[in-house]
Amino acid sequence: MSIGHTLLGLLESGPQHGYNLKRAFDDSFGHDRPLHYGQVYSTMSRLLKNGLVEVDGVEAGGGPERKRYAITEAGITDVERWLAQPEKPEPYLQSTLYTKVVISLLTGRSAADLLDTQRAEHLRLMRVLTERKRHGDLSDQLICDHALFHLEADLRWLELTAARLDRLAEEVRR
Repeated sequence: MSIGHTLLGLLESGPQHGYNLKRAFDDSFGHDRPLHYGQVYSTMSRLLKNGLVEVDGVEAGGGPERKRYAITEAGITDVERWLAQPEKPEPYLQSTLYTKVVISLLTGRSAADLLDTQRAEHLRLMRVLTERKRHGDLSDQLICDHALFHLEADLRWLELTAARLDRLAEEVRR
């Protein structure tokens, strides 16, 4: 996820302080990984330097000055470009799971046990996500659906690999 682009997108609704940006980010996107304040302010500093945001006002208080940031036309153009560009699909051609299966076979360990253990972990996480989805709002449900679909694909791969394990062992030992 591009934190800079996400913060720029949040600024399109109007100028905001860094504190409010962090809260808006965490509310919409940071359920599992909230932003640190330092990350917000370092990102805003970079966006300011690159001309994508500007300081819209400064308020003095008991602590440090509070800057209010506004997106610039260049920032809006940058967000539009980012939104229009498709994300690169992740083909997982060199997955850690595959590597572990091959290393297990090469070293005489049980790849079947590895696959069973991994299957159990995937199913455990799927139960956690299903429960979270059941109690979540629509945003949380969509995020959980995305993760669940990926886990389902992994489970299909685990089953297929288990079915082909003898053939793979022959190929690996050659």
